[in-house]
Amino acid sequence: QVRLVESGGGLVQPGGSLKLSCAASGFTFANLGMSWYRQAPGKGRELVASISRTATTNYADSVKGRFIISRDNVKNMMYLQMNSLKPEDTAVYYCRLFLSREYWGQGTQVTVSS
Repeated sequence: QVRLVESGGGLVQPGGSLKLSCAASGFTFANLGMSWYRQAPGKGRELVASISRTATTNYADSVKGRFIISRDNVKNMMYLQMNSLKPEDTAVYYCRLFLSREYWGQGTQVTVSS
């Protein structure tokens, strides 16, 4: 079955960096686009970045120039390199797949605070 497992979250100071990973299994990873979402306390889930099967990328305006989404079709992994982090980036970050329906990982907490 489809499984998505995020890792790499943590506590970081403003201006710092983190790299999130999403390990995917149970489907043909190279054939499908993937995305990162986040949900801040008291807010709805929002799209952060997406990457197509051909590695075309899109970003939310709030993270453009700071975050980089990438994928490794050999390792079945998706990544989110987050630089110049701000307190407003604090959220639970999820990887998402759409394959007939939505699949989500369990999320990884990112906290940006001094």
